[in-house]
Amino acid sequence: MVAGMAEQLVDIFTDGACSGNPGPGGWGALLRYGDHEREIFGGESGATTNNRMELLAPIMALESLTRPAQVRVHTDSTYVRNGITSWLPRWQRNGWQTAGRQPVKNADLWRRLAAAASQHEVTWHWVKGHAGHVENERADQLAAKGLHEARG
Repeated sequence: MVAGMAEQLVDIFTDGACSGNPGPGGWGALLRYGDHEREIFGGESGATTNNRMELLAPIMALESLTRPAQVRVHTDSTYVRNGITSWLPRWQRNGWQTAGRQPVKNADLWRRLAAAASQHEVTWHWVKGHAGHVENERADQLAAKGLHEARG
């Protein structure tokens, strides 16, 4: 652990949303540092996918941090959690191809997420979506807000 990083524990709660798959999409994240909270969200009006929005939420949250920190990312996406914790090293070794020798979907965002995460000490936590988890519900509302704005 980097010296002083323990005092800089950041919890990030993320979610993505899509209307149609593909379709317009939104992402949202709640960042908590001590008593401070920050909400961020955004969206894409063109044809995107739910997986891309689920990836953009932690990317944007991690990229918004201004200094290295110990980070706990909470996501309801098994795609994001399994991808970053299990599949990513194999994809990198295989030249961004799956075990079936197909191109990795969303490789652009996986690369970006790996780069953003490498700036911090990140642990990844899965939470059940739409199950009353307060911070996950807030992230879901932010993703819906991003989707709403993307639709115009």
